[in-house]
Amino acid sequence: MAYQRDVERFLGWLDEQQLDPLYVVLETFHKYTEALYDAEAAPRSIARMLSGVRSFYRFLQLDGFIEQDPTELLESPKLPKHLPEVLTIEEVDRILGAIDLSLPEGQRDHCMIEILYSCGLRVSEICSLKISDLFLEEGFIRVTGKGDKQRIVPISPRAIKELNFWFDARREIEVKPEDEDVVFVSARRGRHLSRITVFHNIKMYVEKAEIGKEVSPHTFRHTFATHLLEGGASLRAIQEMLGHENIGTTEIYTHLDRRFLRQQVLEHFPRNIKS
Repeated sequence: MAYQRDVERFLGWLDEQQLDPLYVVLETFHKYTEALYDAEAAPRSIARMLSGVRSFYRFLQLDGFIEQDPTELLESPKLPKHLPEVLTIEEVDRILGAIDLSLPEGQRDHCMIEILYSCGLRVSEICSLKISDLFLEEGFIRVTGKGDKQRIVPISPRAIKELNFWFDARREIEVKPEDEDVVFVSARRGRHLSRITVFHNIKMYVEKAEIGKEVSPHTFRHTFATHLLEGGASLRAIQEMLGHENIGTTEIYTHLDRRFLRQQVLEHFPRNIKS
């Protein structure tokens, strides 16, 4: 429906210009893009509108209304890269320190956040993690990601220690038969955790730790990747551990790393240190 509205808007503009939609050229789309900028449309909105128009002309070509697609060389506006929020090691420790470990769900969440941070898992991956996916003696876990693709991720000794603490508390919980193989379960219901529960609990701990950042489960994944890059890990290794199909997705962390490097220069380069 959004694409349909975008195409209707374009056709309306063509009508105003007294142009036939079947006889337009690349320059026509450049002028339309300029008109959108003049109307103060946001770059992201313009990119979406042009995407709808491209789809429309691909349809016209496939159905034989036109011989050549005039949008073939049409470029979308460059969009600013959104750099995700990243935590410092101290902030991660403060969040973990805000959890009440005397409660079974406290042990669970403490362990869960440690694994989110030290293994770079998505929230869906932490919720579906199975006991049969843990190879703790070897120091690895098997993660099922997007499209049911599996990858092997190293797990730190600290995360293994947290798992053992959680399993001690988990033994006191009456887990439902269908979720016996699930690592993280509700202390009250004995069922696997939902994404909403994980989001809610993390938000609660962040507020208790008085951290003024927008933190979600994905923030720990971004933090994991950024800290690895800062520590000297290769982009290819980070891609493998995050389960990114395309290295281009992983490359956002090079921007975060440059920001870190700049901060290091500002803080430690002799010319920048105030006397």
